[in-house]
Amino acid sequence: MPFDHDQFKAIISGRRTDARAHIARILLRGSSLGYELIVRVRNGLYDRRVLRAHQAGVPVICIGNLTTGGTGKTPLVVWLCRHVKEKQLRCAILTRGYRTRKGELSDEPALLAAQCPDVPVVVNPDRVAGAAEAINHHGAQVLVMDDGFQHRRLARDLDIIAIDATNPFGYGRVLPAGLLREPITGLERAHAAVLTRCDQVSDATLAEIEDRIREVNRNLVVVRSNHSPVAIRTASETEIPLDQMQGERVFAFCGIGNPQAFFRTLANLGADIVGTGVFDDHYRYTTQDMQTIREQARSRKADLALTTQKDWTKITQTEIPGPPPLLAYLAIDLKITAGGESLTALIDRVLGGRIPRPE
Repeated sequence: MPFDHDQFKAIISGRRTDARAHIARILLRGSSLGYELIVRVRNGLYDRRVLRAHQAGVPVICIGNLTTGGTGKTPLVVWLCRHVKEKQLRCAILTRGYRTRKGELSDEPALLAAQCPDVPVVVNPDRVAGAAEAINHHGAQVLVMDDGFQHRRLARDLDIIAIDATNPFGYGRVLPAGLLREPITGLERAHAAVLTRCDQVSDATLAEIEDRIREVNRNLVVVRSNHSPVAIRTASETEIPLDQMQGERVFAFCGIGNPQAFFRTLANLGADIVGTGVFDDHYRYTTQDMQTIREQARSRKADLALTTQKDWTKITQTEIPGPPPLLAYLAIDLKITAGGESLTALIDRVLGGRIPRPE
């Protein structure tokens, strides 16, 4: 039986209140204690330099998160790479990839390659080896490590954490009882936190999140940002202006960590969402999946079957059935709304070599 992420979140969040869910939460919390102990011991060994981090020889900026999936990290990586390029520096992206096959990029590396076409994307679970490849084969002067906050073998000069404002701390528990990869005390190692999807929560909620962050690390640079829609794009890269989404009948589908955030974005554009399809994060679509999506969209008289840009990188690897309805994706960019000057100043200090590296 396939793993049901929605039911899992319903259990760990407490939305399910039946007896089975209660028992499941008890069992998961027991497992969580063991996982948290392992994480704390490992971090302690690095903090005390029993385990040593390898220096790359060039500035390393890490974009990571505390929780599993869905924080909006990829647009932040793209934004950072563009900023580095504006400084006339050659950068490369280091990523571990996800269920990659030989000669094929998985969804996030493929998306990064598409949005940063002049930036090499080095896929290697061994970030130290990936760093050597980026420097020796691509002449990288700056390394942007994607999803590497917990990968401490490669030393970094700057740690930037992406925090989804709609679910900032993964229900307050580490895996598997919650979505935290490590306790929120991990923020003590970070230099900056970028709150994403800030437009989807209230100012009061944002203030509470920021207060909680500063309880852990009062020196952290805290930034607010939105995932700003740019356009609707089809397979032929034809653009549909965003103002045409008003009242458009849309069947929305995705396989990302936070599908509800995507659906809310479409609703905020004025789309009439007549149906939705939710797949597991990093899901690999098949031709049959696409045919089913078409049929569901058609049965609901949708004008458009719309997905995320991340999902689109996998859909284009399948045979896409013909219309109707029209199949397209929502292109987004990261828009920083507060704290941007402090963040760029921090980044520029690293690029200028003015933040001391650990011995």
